Amino acid sequence: MLFLLLAAAAPLPVTPPADTAALKARVERLLTATPVIDGHNDLPWEIRADHDAKVEKLDLTRDTAALPHPLQTDIPRLIKGKVGAQFWSVWIPANFLGPVAVEMTLEEIDIVKRFVAGNPGSFEMATRAADIRRIIKGGKIASLMGVEGGHQINGRLSVLRRYKDLGVGYMTLTHTQSLSWADASTDAPRSGGLSSFGKQVVAEMNRIGMIIDVSHVSDATMAAVLATTKAPVMASHSSARALADAPRNIPDDLLKAIGANAGVVMVNFYPSFLSGTWRAWDAARSDYAKTVGVSADGRGDKAPAILAAWDAAHPAPSVPVAVLADHVDHIVRLAGRANVGIGSDYDGISGTSPDGMSGVDGFPLLFVELARRGWSDADLAGLAQGNILRVMEKVEAVSASMAAMPPIDATDQD
Repeated sequence: MLFLLLAAAAPLPVTPPADTAALKARVERLLTATPVIDGHNDLPWEIRADHDAKVEKLDLTRDTAALPHPLQTDIPRLIKGKVGAQFWSVWIPANFLGPVAVEMTLEEIDIVKRFVAGNPGSFEMATRAADIRRIIKGGKIASLMGVEGGHQINGRLSVLRRYKDLGVGYMTLTHTQSLSWADASTDAPRSGGLSSFGKQVVAEMNRIGMIIDVSHVSDATMAAVLATTKAPVMASHSSARALADAPRNIPDDLLKAIGANAGVVMVNFYPSFLSGTWRAWDAARSDYAKTVGVSADGRGDKAPAILAAWDAAHPAPSVPVAVLADHVDHIVRLAGRANVGIGSDYDGISGTSPDGMSGVDGFPLLFVELARRGWSDADLAGLAQGNILRVMEKVEAVSASMAAMPPIDATDQD
């Protein structure tokens, strides 16, 4: 009996922590062989807005974090972060509408093509999954583009087709404002999901082989897209709403639906979409900024002095890499291991990133954390690139099957 009592009182055996050095070495080997394809990076707009669109004057071969207008992206950090392909967002703000929206989008496409052409030893444009594989094998970073908002086609499928001709691989159906044909997650509904024109947009994207991006759209629009599309979708930069209650995140039922669609959810790194605690802190910060009459957009050196003082007195909560990994694991549980990817939103996210992941060099930290949790090499490789490549190939196959169909001749005047 004494033996039994002693045994019962004895502490349970503790599993020794995984050897971090061994995990890092494993991830280094894996990401060297299968580097990351990131679904969303806003460097083009940052070059336009904070660097006066002077593409050739911005040296991406050097550390851009120390610039007067610091960036989260440069070539040395992309290499350190094991990035093999990048979807560059050719975003414009949602309040620019009409012909000017098309003009600005073309300017964003021009910025991407200029910095890719200006760094031929590091970047090469890609439009297909086979291009990505070839470019990675050649030791360069494949560069793709995504239009981040249906307002950028000005209600014209002809514009959508020309964007595709210029190399745009996906279009996010809305940004922050609802359109007459699709609703945004952060605005009052106008279409109730998808209008008849919205369904034509989806059909034409299927026909021409452009990936439908459901980040930013409302739940009703996302459900309508999944009921309409013939091809898998992507959420280029979205996380799990069950873990962080943000409208931009995806609820569990739609995570399951994206899995059933064979699509991919590419996890966003913005702390507001990862942590309820950070989101509450950010809301308090914004409320304070309103009371003192300043914008809450600026952070760090960009923050007004009075807001910088508030920041010093109220430091942002820590967001460990484990929190980001929790979102990845949650999406896997609902959508499936073959249906998750990386969509960092670097250079488009204000505030801090997960701890230690302040720029594009931080990707391996997430993989180390997931490896620590028992992820296999095959599953890590799927997260890094295999899952989005599969989606791209299926989108290409659906397009090929529709090759005999004529263009859809439709416009929508918002």
